[in-house]
Amino acid sequence: MAIRWGSYKVTGLYDELIRAAGKPRPAANTLCDYLRGLQDKDLEEFKAAAESAIHVMGISFRVYHEEEGSIDRAWPFDIIPRVIDSLEWQQVERGLKQRVKALNAFIDDLYNEQNIIKDGVFPADLLEKSKNFLPQCRNVRPPLGIWAHICGSDLVRDGEGKVYVLEDNLRVPSGVSYMLENRHVMKRVFPQMFEQYNILPVDDYPSQLYDTLSQLSPRDIEQPEIVVLTPGIYNSAYFEHAYLAQQMGAELVEGSDLFVDNDDVVYMRTIEGPARVDVIYRRIDDHFMDPEAFNPESLLGVPGLMRAWKAGKVALANAPGSGVADDKVVYAFVPEIIRYYLNEEPGIDNVPTYKCFVKEDRDYVLENIEKLVVKPANESGGYGMLIGPHASQEECDKFRRLLKRDPRNYIAQPMLNLSTAPTLIGNKAEPRHLDLRPFILSGRDVQVTMGGLTRVALRKGSIVVNSSQGGGSKDTWIVERES
Repeated sequence: MAIRWGSYKVTGLYDELIRAAGKPRPAANTLCDYLRGLQDKDLEEFKAAAESAIHVMGISFRVYHEEEGSIDRAWPFDIIPRVIDSLEWQQVERGLKQRVKALNAFIDDLYNEQNIIKDGVFPADLLEKSKNFLPQCRNVRPPLGIWAHICGSDLVRDGEGKVYVLEDNLRVPSGVSYMLENRHVMKRVFPQMFEQYNILPVDDYPSQLYDTLSQLSPRDIEQPEIVVLTPGIYNSAYFEHAYLAQQMGAELVEGSDLFVDNDDVVYMRTIEGPARVDVIYRRIDDHFMDPEAFNPESLLGVPGLMRAWKAGKVALANAPGSGVADDKVVYAFVPEIIRYYLNEEPGIDNVPTYKCFVKEDRDYVLENIEKLVVKPANESGGYGMLIGPHASQEECDKFRRLLKRDPRNYIAQPMLNLSTAPTLIGNKAEPRHLDLRPFILSGRDVQVTMGGLTRVALRKGSIVVNSSQGGGSKDTWIVERES
């Protein structure tokens, strides 16, 4: 017998599947019983089947390497899924909807009345120094008043099992294609489990995304022209761009495929002639989107795109400038933002956060940096951060200097004792830390995926889950509680 839950160590941690030695959580009983009955050869066969499916389905991700350039790698996947009770998920879902609703109100306010600044809730100088606040977006009201139509918020649990929001991704959040493909792989490998469990589906995401984008169309027509705008095949998320376009039945285009005419309308070049585009799901960063409005040297974008958007001739998702709320210093204000716009208490707490532009917080961080995780305001993918407990003295001193030089650019958080889940290492289940990125769609309604992308740190003891830095992934099952 390969997996013995009695010897699986969970002491001092919150484990997603096992509550005590040999005792699965109620929602995971069926899964754990099934896994307990597998032999080594069964596990090897299932692992091989998953790897074969990933290869056949072409699921890959790209890593940028300073010396070797970009490298395509097979998607690292663990066949033991994460399980979450549906009753608990309902609370998480409510908290995420509340959060995104407040963040959209915040972005809309910043680009228009700026009442939150006038009322002294959000500091004006933080906005002035924001790298992602775009003056070109002032006095614009996008369709439905929504700026961030697609949001990916990262969730973690502490050692007690409490769920926190770690960060919000509102610029061009990625990863949803891997969530969908993880489910496809699991259905191939464990079809019998999907007959025994009531696992809530994620497969409807592409149709939900299509419906959300359709609602933004400036033309009241039955089938608006929707395109996915990609920087091209060398982008690390190109697999996802192509996948989503294919799943939605939308065209995958690059900047050179589009043009804006004198009528401020966006057209797509086709063999039948120009075709009007109504909605662009753009996966290009703001500053490369339109060389007329931003970086004049950009070859990725479409000249005049901002002009067309501001004229209301095309919808962009996410709207330009929505990244102002992606700033990790803004993240520290989200609880106040929820209270200000919704007059409600946050349904999901932030991880306790020190704002380094505040002197008292900065002094504490400088004195205790070895115990803290320090993050720059606008980096992603786990880059540019310091994990104090794992850092050298030289690295800590370097971050002290960075902090003193530009305190606005940093936050710090205590290092949480992140939850774990059983992960197949060789032919044994070992605990590995993980997080979860659900995706929230905002149109006329707000919808949250049933689960999300679970990322797992495959290296023992590591808390860095990013695939570019050695992380892997699991399927996430939201299931009805078992009797």
